[in-house]
Amino acid sequence: MAIRDRLSGNEAIAYAIKQINPDVMPAFPITPSTEIPQYVATYIANGEIDTEFIHVESEHSSMSATIGASAAGARALTATSSCGLALMWEELYVAASNRFPVVLALVNRALSGPININADHSDSMGARDSGWIQIYAESNQEAYDNFVQSFRIAEHKDVMLPVMICQDGFITSHGVENIELVEDNLVKDFVGEYEPEHYLLNSEEKMAVGPYAVSNYYMETKRAQTEALHNAKKVILEVAAEYEKISGRKYGFFEEYRLDDADYAIVIIGSAAGTCKAAVDEIREKTGKKVGILKIRVFRPFPEEEIAEALKNVKSVAILDRSEMFAGTGGPLGAEVTAALYRAGQFKEVVNYIYGLGGRDITVKDFEEVYDELERMAETHEVRDNYKYIGLRG
Repeated sequence: MAIRDRLSGNEAIAYAIKQINPDVMPAFPITPSTEIPQYVATYIANGEIDTEFIHVESEHSSMSATIGASAAGARALTATSSCGLALMWEELYVAASNRFPVVLALVNRALSGPININADHSDSMGARDSGWIQIYAESNQEAYDNFVQSFRIAEHKDVMLPVMICQDGFITSHGVENIELVEDNLVKDFVGEYEPEHYLLNSEEKMAVGPYAVSNYYMETKRAQTEALHNAKKVILEVAAEYEKISGRKYGFFEEYRLDDADYAIVIIGSAAGTCKAAVDEIREKTGKKVGILKIRVFRPFPEEEIAEALKNVKSVAILDRSEMFAGTGGPLGAEVTAALYRAGQFKEVVNYIYGLGGRDITVKDFEEVYDELERMAETHEVRDNYKYIGLRG
């Protein structure tokens, strides 16, 4: 029977870590992810798990130690946010290119500057091309569920890539929600023991980590990473199907909310999807307009064909980004979804919005206005501005 509790997103992630009982967790505190290593350290101090906690002097060192532990054959993870992720930048590429199946609990927070400690996706989206798998959560429940699945994905022999489990800072990380936890023994059996095939402490095998790659080898390394990300798509769905059996909760690359008959769709990532769902329900009840949502869960590997298929019947699409790419094409999600639709031969009206930077609120009314604009675009076939901000002060 599921364990019912009330937990913040950070507590939920820490509880998942407790259930998994990894070998090593290096960490350096940064708001709003600090609570995760704090809770884990408490579990260790109380003798509830035997994870080796490593105090380090920076986030760069945190990821370096995580990589070192993984290279030695340990199941390793860390947690960070914002500028902490930026300080890890070099090591993110090292982890991915060396195919270390480490996991990072990322609590999304705006990158400086100006200094801001609230939620947006500039940190993880800035790392979108580092070779990591990226999975996002709308709620505390999803943050927990995603984390329980993370090592199964990362450690699969056809993948062997690091995984970034993302949730919105303060909105989910510190907000408390009702949550259902899977029983400890079921999580333990689901995740299983880590049995690496290649590792430095294996006396029967000679191997090197972090060698210099001359031009004759570097491109092949990147191509191999690309193949692993492609393989990850199948593995992510397989792991989700197994997880559904023990949790009753179904996951895929994305969630389609009232999209089956929708004429107008919003594509979005993260906690704001909950507010958008409320807007969809209200609009349908009051006006009868057929509106829906495609909430992206897996951003890397990017499920291009599946997204295009899910949106094939809508008349117009708004793609909402919680990060700024400073490009004429809009934000990262906007650029990739638009490209996916184009490559699928879908030439419908598409608009990209930037919202919620630095934690700015987005409301049901804001979403209602977006759907009104989508209806106008579908009727007139005129897109006034492909790239605009929501809630910008005059």
